[in-house]
Amino acid sequence: MISKSAAPENLLDELQSTLAHGTVARRVETLRKVTDLFINGAVDYSDEQIGLFNDVFQCLIHHIETSAKALLANRLAPIDTAPPGTMRTLAFDDVIEIAGPVLSQSMRLDDQMLIETARSKSQAHLMAISTRKVLSGAVTDVLVLRGNDEVVQSTVNNPGAEFSERGFTRLIHRAEGDDNLATCVGLHPSIPRHLYLKLIAKASAAVRQRLESANPQQAREVPTAVREATRRARSAPSAIAHNTAIAHALVKSLYEDGRLDELQLASFAEAGKFDEVNASVAALANVPVSIAENMMVETRAEGVMILAKVAGLSWSTVRLIINMRDELSGAEPTDLQACKDTYERLRPSTAQQVLRFHRMQETVPAA
Repeated sequence: MISKSAAPENLLDELQSTLAHGTVARRVETLRKVTDLFINGAVDYSDEQIGLFNDVFQCLIHHIETSAKALLANRLAPIDTAPPGTMRTLAFDDVIEIAGPVLSQSMRLDDQMLIETARSKSQAHLMAISTRKVLSGAVTDVLVLRGNDEVVQSTVNNPGAEFSERGFTRLIHRAEGDDNLATCVGLHPSIPRHLYLKLIAKASAAVRQRLESANPQQAREVPTAVREATRRARSAPSAIAHNTAIAHALVKSLYEDGRLDELQLASFAEAGKFDEVNASVAALANVPVSIAENMMVETRAEGVMILAKVAGLSWSTVRLIINMRDELSGAEPTDLQACKDTYERLRPSTAQQVLRFHRMQETVPAA
């Protein structure tokens, strides 16, 4: 009987003979033997031995028919120690019956491989990737950008999928007119609060009803956000997400201790911390957080500049806040020069007057 350590080397002789003189059937049978041998001892093989198996598989892959490749892909895909080179070759195959099992299961594919495949292969390949147990934000960014409706829906429904701020922004754009997708995006546990508010402000009555039914604890937030889409929404204190509550508590502590200043606000903005920036601007401008949030999430930057002028912030800090908004929303870059000109012309008294209008709007009863 051939030992594990010697088996791959001995199979090389058989492989050379098979490739030189064997029929297709003999090549497939050799592949079956090699695959059996590998699977039976996969947990015990060293990296060197796995590398040798990789060489054997790579030789055979180029000399067998599609159905045999698909069988190999199905057998190796669940094996965590499968030869990485072989898995990459199978994953990049144009035939989805070959690539699909590897793209959906293999732990040998890193984010770079998945992204490369998602950028260049078919929708069927993207669909296979969307079903993986774990998907990073970098991978889902590409799936949301390139995927068709079925791929995007599959990705959003995957409990192991993470999304970046940019990914959520793209999802919100794609969800317009698609109630099922809008509901799934709105129910995602990690959707940033400011993007959730944008989503429900655009949502249909059916979507809002679904969100209320699925999240009773947020039911008060939904109608408030829809009440005036141009202002987005204030939320009931009980509906504030855990991370948002922590951010608000931090800023409140800094403010009460006299440590909240423009430098700290600028630091929050550079770090992309929306909730902290929002709460800091509210504190320095002496307005409720809900009003600041409404103005901060508006599409245009005028709300930010009004709050900043009231708070006495310099243009350099305002620029950081606007850049943060653009980065988080994935929107087209704001014309900073035009904003700077406007900000420098804006009088504090005018900003105060506009802010009073916002306060008045906030107190108008819902229709």
